[in-house]
Amino acid sequence: MTTSAKKPRAPQAARATQKTVPMERVGMLGVGIMGLAMAVNLMKAGFQVTGYDPDPKAMKRLKAAGGTARKSAADLASDAQVIICSLPGPEALHNAAQQIAAVGQRDLLVVETSTLDIADKTAARDTLKAKGIVMLDCPLSGTGAQAVHKDLTVYASGPKAAIKKLAPVFEGFSKNSFDLGAFGNGMKMKLMANLLVAIHNVSTAEALLLGQRWGIRPQDAVKVLSDGAGGSRMLQVRGPLMQDEGWNTATMKVGIWQKDMQLIAAALADAQVPAPLFAATVPVYNAAMALGHAEHDTAAVFDVLSRMSSGVSKR
Repeated sequence: MTTSAKKPRAPQAARATQKTVPMERVGMLGVGIMGLAMAVNLMKAGFQVTGYDPDPKAMKRLKAAGGTARKSAADLASDAQVIICSLPGPEALHNAAQQIAAVGQRDLLVVETSTLDIADKTAARDTLKAKGIVMLDCPLSGTGAQAVHKDLTVYASGPKAAIKKLAPVFEGFSKNSFDLGAFGNGMKMKLMANLLVAIHNVSTAEALLLGQRWGIRPQDAVKVLSDGAGGSRMLQVRGPLMQDEGWNTATMKVGIWQKDMQLIAAALADAQVPAPLFAATVPVYNAAMALGHAEHDTAAVFDVLSRMSSGVSKR
């Protein structure tokens, strides 16, 4: 009678599950209004934050806040475990993707938080994917002012395992994050959110201007209306900036917002969705640009409506 020989047990070291390396080093690509606020909160949460921005003033602010400056996107990718992109446009993203792909390690994760066309994000993702680097589409809901207080929501989309791994990083700069599935779904949700923002911002200006004409201060109206059925986040966030020219302190510049408006309009046209309310806001934001508010907060639509109703032009 023969007996089958038992297979030798694998050595303990070989059987042990490799420990996951904790996320500690975050690179911030773009440290403007939003990027700097995120970087500061990540440092408060215990992360080592490096950053790069072509604007020397932005780099000075990062260093003053305790971050470490880098000379380029490539330099940023040399030692970061995750890079968070907060960029102004597609060209900046494509250039950064090429630099990161040239030097980044295969285990590097790239989190793209900017509001950009899905096609541009997909092209950048493919550039990085060719080098084994994973990029996620993770736009944010919230303004620069909200970012200071971690009042942001992350619309994460891409590989589920990567999103799960990044949970501690998201927690470091946001109040909540959602796994929305396939890459690109984050931007779809972001455009839906911004469609509402465009409308609610203008509707806030309409209501507060009406109150002002009745002798009710915007700050008092915001306090009361926010507690009722007509309240909205834009009323709470932008309403206070609609008094005493508070729009001079920008949390979302009108000039940058024009890019978002164009993306929303293109998405609506592509999906053949009628949007009469959104369409009504377009000339208001265009008028804000014409009146010299490009560098001001989008709360400046209050000024646009005020001038329209009085027939007075200051410029």
